[in-house]
Amino acid sequence: MNRITQCLHGKGTVSEVMKHKKTAPDNIPGKYLAFSGMQRPVVFWNLTNACNLGCSHCYSRSGPDASDRNELSTKEIFASIDDLAQIKIPLILLTGGEPLMRSDLFRIAEYADKKGIKTALSSNGTLITPDIAKKIRDSAITYVGISLDGASAKIHDRFRNSPGAFDRTIQAFSACKEAGVRTGIRFTVTRENIAELGPLISLALELGASRFCLYWLVPCGRGSDVYDRLQLTKDEVRDVLSLMYERAKSTPSSSMEFLTVDAPQDCIHLVESMKRDNSPDLNDAYDLLKSLKGGCSAGSRVANIDAEGNVYPCQFARMPDFYLGNVREKPFSQIWSDSKNPVLTEFRKKESLVGGKCGSCQFLELCGGGCRVRAYYKTGDFSAEDPFCYVDV
Repeated sequence: MNRITQCLHGKGTVSEVMKHKKTAPDNIPGKYLAFSGMQRPVVFWNLTNACNLGCSHCYSRSGPDASDRNELSTKEIFASIDDLAQIKIPLILLTGGEPLMRSDLFRIAEYADKKGIKTALSSNGTLITPDIAKKIRDSAITYVGISLDGASAKIHDRFRNSPGAFDRTIQAFSACKEAGVRTGIRFTVTRENIAELGPLISLALELGASRFCLYWLVPCGRGSDVYDRLQLTKDEVRDVLSLMYERAKSTPSSSMEFLTVDAPQDCIHLVESMKRDNSPDLNDAYDLLKSLKGGCSAGSRVANIDAEGNVYPCQFARMPDFYLGNVREKPFSQIWSDSKNPVLTEFRKKESLVGGKCGSCQFLELCGGGCRVRAYYKTGDFSAEDPFCYVDV
């Protein structure tokens, strides 16, 4: 993650990060987990492939007909949560598909809370009624990231392939706000909705969202079907990053946090922008970014468990060549601590393996060589340069 707001307002963040360096994982505030230095990952758990929508850019090919009879049972999920609690996993992000399609979702969240693990929810929002929002709150889910593809029904509903989806999603924000549930917007930017970024940021502030999280397309799931057609050019990437930077700079950190995801090199634009502006927080921001040791969290600070219990380095690396194991056959803790696993070794030593312009880049210390999933998708070579990088070396 490129934590724009925390870097722009670095002084407060640095002091808080230092304060929590020796704090127990279950007591570290969520916004400081990325800087904690822990190798116990945040787990993105795709509880189901079922979804009431069929979005054109879905990274998991979820949809109304995608339910998998082989998905983990409640009992199996509880057993894995027991294991995750033993190694003090700090946070599980409950995702899908649409996790609200699982009738046991709230039992799962409550069980994790009982075991000392925080939970957050990733949802398309269309199923969040006032009653569901109250259940989310009462189940101890701390945050709901809700996906929006535009600031109007015309754009959003087209991406979601569902008329009326936009209105139902907007109502979800109101329901969560009324119930006292913290929310954020998740926006995947493409060539077809890049013009929506500014209006959507304004809408996020109106809705009372605490986060604006921008995602870039990653070639996985149905996203791989549209990747080459919808991915942005280098100039468009720079325009997006500049707009995010300017809006974050003018928005108080207490109002909304700005982040970008899936492109570790985003932090280079942030540092260079702060340098240009003679930002007094530049040194603190640089220290924070260095503390992440290479930007991409896959295989170290982030892990993925899919609906069938398969484990991958991150939610976007769900392909056979990046398979790590299955929690039905071996506990997650054993899979994650296997020092002989060749996939984990590659992801954890990626900075020393990357080649091309990434390997010789002056910013390698900050971004760690970009996204390995994109590099592998384009070339079949894990160590190849990230083809999405906008930086001219």
